[in-house]
Amino acid sequence: MGSWPLAALDLLGVFVFGLSGGLAAVRKQFDLVALLVLAAAAGLGGGVLRDVLIGAVPPVGISDWRLMTAACAAGLCTFFFHSRVSRIERAVLVLDAAGLGLFAVAGTLKALQLGTTPLTAVVVGVLTGVGGGVIRDLLAGDVPRLFAEPEWYATPALLGSAAFAAAWSADVRTPLATWGCAGLVFLLRLLALSRGWQVPAPRGPLAGPGDRRPDAA
Repeated sequence: MGSWPLAALDLLGVFVFGLSGGLAAVRKQFDLVALLVLAAAAGLGGGVLRDVLIGAVPPVGISDWRLMTAACAAGLCTFFFHSRVSRIERAVLVLDAAGLGLFAVAGTLKALQLGTTPLTAVVVGVLTGVGGGVIRDLLAGDVPRLFAEPEWYATPALLGSAAFAAAWSADVRTPLATWGCAGLVFLLRLLALSRGWQVPAPRGPLAGPGDRRPDAA
């Protein structure tokens, strides 16, 4: 899995996204097999997408036993120790925010380590961050949170990835910078949820093909 910051980010990201996948399966009342599949997809999907994008094959998500174990462990934890159903939705959102931060920075870090440009690394980081959640929601039969509402979801990942790439370019490559940027994504995502921050979206009715402007001849 490379250097220890990347290894730690990957393991924690897989575990917390795996927990969110497992809790989503509990909410849907899936059986154990389906729960483990959803936990693995949520936990490993973002990392697999990252590795495919930057040509690091085979992806560590399907070749490193530690990551697969972390995903399965997260699934089993949610199967045996999930809290009351009324608390599951909030837990999924918090864990999703944590996974978003960890994977966004991990994707950016790995891309930079392989010599990509900062812009490419930021794009890879954002896609890594949102990939696991999108796969989880699709498999659970939900509209992906990324598209469901104009809320801040990809935006925190973009800002955190950009901050990390800027620090890397400025030769600030300390663990504090790594974890600080992951924490920034997590904090921004939670603030967006609590304060209702939204990305601007089109307003008003859309004109149909037969509609004419009042001033049209």
